[in-house]
Amino acid sequence: MVSRPHGGRLVRRVVRGRRREHLLEEAEELPKIEVSESLAADVTNICHGVYSPLEGFLIQEDYMHVLHDMRLSNDVPWTIPIVLDVDPEEVADVKEGDDVAITYQGRILAIMKVEEIYGWDKKEYCQQVFKTTDPAHPGVTKTMKKKELLIGGSVDLLNELPEPFEKYRLWPAETRVLFEAKGWRRVAGFQTRNVPHLGHEYVQKAALTFVDGVFINPLVGWKKPGDFKDEVIVRAYEALISHYFPRDSIVFSVLRMEMRYAGPREAIHHAIVRKNFGCTHFIVGRDHAGVGNFYGPYEAWEIFREFPDLGVTPLFIRESFYCRRCVGMVNAKICPHSDEFRIRISGTKLREMIKSKQKPPEYMMRPEVAEVVLSFDNPFVE
Repeated sequence: MVSRPHGGRLVRRVVRGRRREHLLEEAEELPKIEVSESLAADVTNICHGVYSPLEGFLIQEDYMHVLHDMRLSNDVPWTIPIVLDVDPEEVADVKEGDDVAITYQGRILAIMKVEEIYGWDKKEYCQQVFKTTDPAHPGVTKTMKKKELLIGGSVDLLNELPEPFEKYRLWPAETRVLFEAKGWRRVAGFQTRNVPHLGHEYVQKAALTFVDGVFINPLVGWKKPGDFKDEVIVRAYEALISHYFPRDSIVFSVLRMEMRYAGPREAIHHAIVRKNFGCTHFIVGRDHAGVGNFYGPYEAWEIFREFPDLGVTPLFIRESFYCRRCVGMVNAKICPHSDEFRIRISGTKLREMIKSKQKPPEYMMRPEVAEVVLSFDNPFVE
């Protein structure tokens, strides 16, 4: 049996049929709030149940609970505040109880029932969520540029976001049916923002030895400069899955959601999201959702102790490396050999090789994957 949705019920706030037509007409006359791609993705994720049990953007009581307690006001675990920032002039004529239209690129996306408009302390947000106010952290820099007010309330989706990877986009209602149809009772979710190297493949296959299937769910959308572009990640995984995984052992789907680089808090958030897709287990990486040296390598493992009621089982699979004596990918628990025989896969080194158009060795990256990545003139976000 796949996992129950977080909070007990899968949120569905996608409006269809005559009611949608009526609300679209109504939305034309409402005050408009234009949002970024990341916020538009948050709207669709709320309405399709990816962020269950959220029905909309956080009101102040929930916001403060999440910030300081990592739980909603009803005590359900939640670690990343999902908020909509606005300028005071945008909501000058809006009062609590009003409806507003949320637009993206000038097109109506959703209607929001405004429950609350409130101020926020961005530095407090950064300190709590990122554990730092250092502008060298990309999440801090992005947060400090946000608008002065937050607006909370439920949202109803009227139009879908365009999705360049439509054939790989599955919503929680679909993955739950798919996992059941496959007879998967134990499903491990795998979060990534990178192209796969042999270390990733090792972790995925280690999980596959004791679950029925792995749900590989890379993030597409806003990432920091130097990360791999969305198309590169998708095509690299196509190559890996088609050549190196048994048929029907993997479900691959993209998730349009920004990386926040919030380390341990984001590890919990990523687990909750995959729980909503139906995963019973979640693979937690070393320095999961980390950036620079802002978090310890195993902080993202330790935080799971604070959430015994999370409802999804974390899989802490040790960092892998290539051992010349074992002649394969192993980890410290199963390899008896000393450091002189161990070759660790460095993401930084891989990026440097790819930038200089060098083909990574086969103990680092599958040749079919390397070929795909190197086929791009510039595979990195600028």
